Amino acid sequence: MKNTYCAKTIFLVLMLTTVFLVQGSAQNDKSVHQFPELEYSLDALEPYIDAETMNLHYNKHHKGYHNKFLAAIDGTKLETTPLNEIFYNISKYDDNVRNNGGGFYNHMLYWENLTPDQGKIPADLKSAIDKSFGNIVAFKEKFNEVASSVFGSGWAWLVYQPGGKLVVTSTSNQDNPLMDISDVRGMPLLTIDVWEHAYYLKYQNKRGDYISSFWSVVNWEVVAERLKFADENCPK
Repeated sequence: MKNTYCAKTIFLVLMLTTVFLVQGSAQNDKSVHQFPELEYSLDALEPYIDAETMNLHYNKHHKGYHNKFLAAIDGTKLETTPLNEIFYNISKYDDNVRNNGGGFYNHMLYWENLTPDQGKIPADLKSAIDKSFGNIVAFKEKFNEVASSVFGSGWAWLVYQPGGKLVVTSTSNQDNPLMDISDVRGMPLLTIDVWEHAYYLKYQNKRGDYISSFWSVVNWEVVAERLKFADENCPK
């Protein structure tokens, strides 16, 4: 099971998420699963993602997944089990753990890979994208196609697999590529939330417009850091 992706790197990426996002909360001290604080204000991503959507998405939806996840694992060993280990064996747990744990984690990665101060794509990341997709334009076209074709609610992902191959895939609901039930497994480098709550207040049913705007606020530095960890810790 674990030889389909790099377990050590996934742990490092989860730790990277902690470094960027989580500023120790006093609540739920018995749990390792703390709710993250944003690195930017709710209106910082405008006009691409509006403050009203950010407030609803972060403070209601994401917080709701976190609260329900904590309730689902209350009094169990999962309170102190890292998310990557839970996801490795997600098929052993009930839907409350799968859906709410996924919702909690997926949103952490989503917030982290957004920024109001976008820079250029780092050279190493650009090289890896060119190697796997031909060029950045082809990559974005593939990612847009996959994100647009998610039926109902879900996520699109850029995923690292052992050997340095990058692939684009999607998951339904709150699943992610770390889970043992995922058709395409690997380490997430970049993700977009295509649930309607992520865009409907501003874009209504125009998911394609939301996806196009997403590229204006992608934090390429964070994506490059995830790739660096993968390259340094996964077998070639």
